[in-house]
Amino acid sequence: MIVYSSWMEKLDSFVDSTLSTILRHDSKQTSYKIALLRAINEIALAFPDFHHREQPVAIPLRALAARWIAYYWPFVAADRPIYQGPRALRNGAVRNDLAFRPALTALRARWEAELGTGQAADGFILTADMRLPRKRATYSVELVRAYDQALSAICDALLQPIQYAGPEQWQVFARPQTYAALGESVTAIPGTQPQDRCVVVSHELWQSFTRLSLWVEALCIHEWCLFSERIAQELPQAGVVAEARGSYLTESPTRLDRGEVFRLLTDYPENRRPLSWERHQIDLLMLEGHRFTCPWSRRTLTTTEYAIDHIVPLAVYPINELWNLVPADPLTNTQVKRARLPSEARRQQAIPYLTQTYRHYASSTVLSPVLDEEARLRFGVLAEADLLARNAVQFIGRLVETRNLPLF
Repeated sequence: MIVYSSWMEKLDSFVDSTLSTILRHDSKQTSYKIALLRAINEIALAFPDFHHREQPVAIPLRALAARWIAYYWPFVAADRPIYQGPRALRNGAVRNDLAFRPALTALRARWEAELGTGQAADGFILTADMRLPRKRATYSVELVRAYDQALSAICDALLQPIQYAGPEQWQVFARPQTYAALGESVTAIPGTQPQDRCVVVSHELWQSFTRLSLWVEALCIHEWCLFSERIAQELPQAGVVAEARGSYLTESPTRLDRGEVFRLLTDYPENRRPLSWERHQIDLLMLEGHRFTCPWSRRTLTTTEYAIDHIVPLAVYPINELWNLVPADPLTNTQVKRARLPSEARRQQAIPYLTQTYRHYASSTVLSPVLDEEARLRFGVLAEADLLARNAVQFIGRLVETRNLPLF
């Protein structure tokens, strides 16, 4: 225990004092503040180019809400909800611990009914797909509606931790405004629309997130585990009657083990989403005479012998954007690269082959608009092949710098 406490003290010394204070010392009735900082931290990592800019950064509430869908997904299983705060008893009715619990529970139930899976990491898959118009179009109208309703409910809930982060209201983050109302002194992450309500992160705080990304995430997850462990959970046995004491509903003192919470908070998708559409389009390009080369082994590929590689592996983060999907040598993909990122030398060697691949994509009337749209969503630039290849390599480099990930 002494060693563990010492480690946490060292971790605190690394993390910006504002972030550390919010995570460790702010009062918390729910895990909202922890989830807010984890989401901002993740977005700072996802858009590394803003690290070098001198302006505050605007993040749409819907972008934060999408992360919350993934984070809270494991806690809203219909057969075993995991509570994230006390449930007030008012006028004889029990209030939800999370304002958005009904909407998110309905979304997860719809997902499980339609896709037949009930994994803790399914929320990451869904939010990654909903970000892309071509993927969103593959889901039913009912599921898309349920997703939008959950997103809207979470956007409203986000106002609470944004307002109360820090010692004074609106001190760390100002009241969210539409991007159109923020003016030119603020820059926004790619994909932000003028009508989007945004939270503004100061340049100094954004620098803290990007510089200390790994430590911030570790502290967020640690504090989230401790918080969840303190919340009383319902016993599964029938006939357990909760008692009303004061203004809160108290139930069995049964509590979660922090190890279980850690597993839920760090579970990332292992299963691949079907890439049959991408493979079909690449097959057509090959049959038309376009020559693809594996960016890692430099082997020439054929229609009968190639794999679609996630440049950024699913184990790191599920990015199914087209720029992140490239044909590769199957043996290299499964035995050499696996769930690792390329070293600096391999990244530089890969640039001409990634450029070649993106040029082939751009020559397709089907793939070209998809590549262009998804490149703008990630990098804020058009899908010019050589620029896109360098952006992809730079993005990987930032992941390596901030996350201490294994390389090949």
